[in-house]
Amino acid sequence: MSTNASGSDDLESRTVTLDVPGMDCPSCAEKIVNSVSKLDGVVAVEPQVMTGTVHIEYRPEKVEVDALVERVQAAGYDVESRDDLQTERFDVPTMDCASCASKIENALDGVEGIVERETLPTTGTVIVTFDPGQTSRGDLVAAIESAGYDVEDTDPDTAEDDLVEESRAKDVWLSPRALKTWVGGGLLVVGLVLEFLLSGLDVTLVSLVGQEFGTAELFYFAGAVISGEQILRNGYYSARTRSLDIDLLMSLGIIGAITASVVFGEALYLEAGMLAVLFSVAELMEEYAMDRARSSLRELMDLSPTTATVRRDGEETTVPVEELRVGDRVIVRPGDRIPADGSVVEGESAVNQAPITGESVPVDKTDGDEVYAGTINEEGYLEVEVTAEAEDSTLARIIELVEDAQRDKTEHEQFVDRFAGKYTPVVVSLAVLVAAVPPLLIDGSISLGVAGQSLVFAGDWATWFKRGLALLVLSCPCALVISTPVSVVSGITSAAKNGVLIKGGTHLESVGTVGAIAFDKTGTLTHGELTVTDVVPAGGESRESVLSVAASLEARSEHPIAEAIAEAADEAGVETSDVAGFESLTGKGIRAQIDGETYFAGKPALFEELGLSLGGARTMSDGGVAIADSASDDAATGGGAIEDLQADGKTVVLVGTEERIVGVVAVADEVRSEAKRAVERLHDLGVERLVMLTGDNEVTARAVGEMAGVDEVRAELLPEEKAEAVATLDEESGGVVMVGDGVNDAPALATATVGIAMGAAGTDTAVESADVALMGDELSKLPYLYALSGKANGVIRENIWASIGVKALLALGVPFGLVNVAVAVVVGDMGMSLGVTTNALRLARIKPDRFE
Repeated sequence: MSTNASGSDDLESRTVTLDVPGMDCPSCAEKIVNSVSKLDGVVAVEPQVMTGTVHIEYRPEKVEVDALVERVQAAGYDVESRDDLQTERFDVPTMDCASCASKIENALDGVEGIVERETLPTTGTVIVTFDPGQTSRGDLVAAIESAGYDVEDTDPDTAEDDLVEESRAKDVWLSPRALKTWVGGGLLVVGLVLEFLLSGLDVTLVSLVGQEFGTAELFYFAGAVISGEQILRNGYYSARTRSLDIDLLMSLGIIGAITASVVFGEALYLEAGMLAVLFSVAELMEEYAMDRARSSLRELMDLSPTTATVRRDGEETTVPVEELRVGDRVIVRPGDRIPADGSVVEGESAVNQAPITGESVPVDKTDGDEVYAGTINEEGYLEVEVTAEAEDSTLARIIELVEDAQRDKTEHEQFVDRFAGKYTPVVVSLAVLVAAVPPLLIDGSISLGVAGQSLVFAGDWATWFKRGLALLVLSCPCALVISTPVSVVSGITSAAKNGVLIKGGTHLESVGTVGAIAFDKTGTLTHGELTVTDVVPAGGESRESVLSVAASLEARSEHPIAEAIAEAADEAGVETSDVAGFESLTGKGIRAQIDGETYFAGKPALFEELGLSLGGARTMSDGGVAIADSASDDAATGGGAIEDLQADGKTVVLVGTEERIVGVVAVADEVRSEAKRAVERLHDLGVERLVMLTGDNEVTARAVGEMAGVDEVRAELLPEEKAEAVATLDEESGGVVMVGDGVNDAPALATATVGIAMGAAGTDTAVESADVALMGDELSKLPYLYALSGKANGVIRENIWASIGVKALLALGVPFGLVNVAVAVVVGDMGMSLGVTTNALRLARIKPDRFE
């Protein structure tokens, strides 16, 4: 993405293309031309109505692109995108908390040309959209590193999986910071031994301003400096970027304790060392916990192989998957992962599609079948023709959408951000007051009896400085800030690995709160394909003879019913006969000759016109749902049998001559075997209303609804009426989920609180149109999604209130001397960060039910 430069008489001009979809007529284009042309520095304006784009040549010395965009907007049209901007992603693995993100944001805010920037601590990613004419990728990297964070190499030539493996190989506990922490902790232990166990060795080394500095103090001081080196470094960067975060606060605490010891003789070297060591351990624990949370996304990335064996010019060669092109033929041997989306052109095998669809049983694949990148060839040899490049594969889209999902802030996250913005300044102010005010007000000491315990409030500066230090530790809201995003990332990545693609934390939270779920019928509760469900012979006919006649007659028809009958005959191994004189009887059926005799196949009304009695059967609307296979060689074909089949919602096709009925074939769109179990499970989970919405006739809809066990059926609905029904359910139930195919149900999906598309693997439209996509064609994933959402909401609430509650209790105990610096760090900071992360990871334990 860049601007085009062209020479002019004395100044260089550039061209930018703006996407303006609302410009759809010549008068629209004229308004935009008139508005933009008013700016000084505009050379030419060329609107393209057919593509909805505007090409503007301008002189950058006189006018900026932002001004051009404003003039288009002033004409009354929105600009959706512009080609002069560039977006870059940066991998910053050590950015693992909100304060880290804040420092990087502040550093980037000082760079000219940045249009938008986002920091995602849960994945260690920074996304920046910028004007390449004003800044560069190098400038952005420099800005991030100026905040104290390293940017990992994401050069295009470096394979992504190499970065993943390199990141994974890093051992948090043996990192340079960890080693410094262990050394510092060891020095503190030596100092404690000298002071309390081997006091004879604790000799005075130097005396300054009347204060002795002994061997123990030397070890405390050394421990504080060595363990606190990274803290002080980060605190320096925080000060540079004007970020009031935990690094700056801890740095002030360490420096303050050492200063008070040297200048005021308060002997707080031990406290400084403890603060440095314990906070460093807390940071390592937080890094470790965040790495565990990020590992779920890395597992998704690991699914894609890095190389592929491709046949080119008759020879096999191994190439990076990024070099595969549409039309390439790749070779997949048993046990290999399929490197790209494609279709099988040679061989047959069972393919494990669980990484994409979550299906537990491998799927048989043969010529013409679709396969997905990242799935596993179990046993056979396959050659696959590539249909999508690596960056456009189903797996790549899943990874991209999962990464982007965390960018959507939920209501819980917005609440936490607002709370944290007020929390830190208030607690820091309290810390200053606790450290400074009591020594001025208390002369000597005050004893207070509470619950049978005597609490002593001394007036010395050292005591209250330590308590202020403890409050300073508690002022960091890190655990609270990460409590929601780490839960969202855990839930979304866990769902993706189970074949459920959730496109945002808001949708994850919303599914479990709705009071109603609406289903489309065709392709959702049913398979969406017609099949023969019943064959009822008449007289001395057999099931095979009826199918033979029916399939022979329907052989020349392209109607879905004809295809279903032909497929049933083929599966049964029934031979068909050649027909002559084929004729379609519009709206009634067909007629043809078999071995010189005229046969008919069609609706019951056709045979009534031929004068054949159907026993007074009442003809009902066509449609269909398979209730049960009930073919019987000696079953009667009277009106009662026909009426029963139609009452079950099946489409009835009679086969016979002008003199007799040979038999009846019933065709239906079968209800999914797991539909009833899924509906029952949703009821068990607490969904109050389960409603089926369909455009089919009332008879068919009622039959399907009864089989599936839904609470309500609304039939004969047009697409816009489905959307209206969803809106009504939303209002009545306090939220509604709509489950459909993602294409025909687009209005209803868009109207629902959450729209869910079924069977979305490999379907761009379904993935893009829905809020949630069930990659496999399995209804069993719906109860799983509802349960996951409910659990995620519970985990998020637990994390938020535990973070707030524990911090509040600890803060209340500080003035009374019940909570010291060690407790504040170990419990309030390290403990809570580790706790909320571990709690969030529990979401990965939830697995879909298997409806056999």
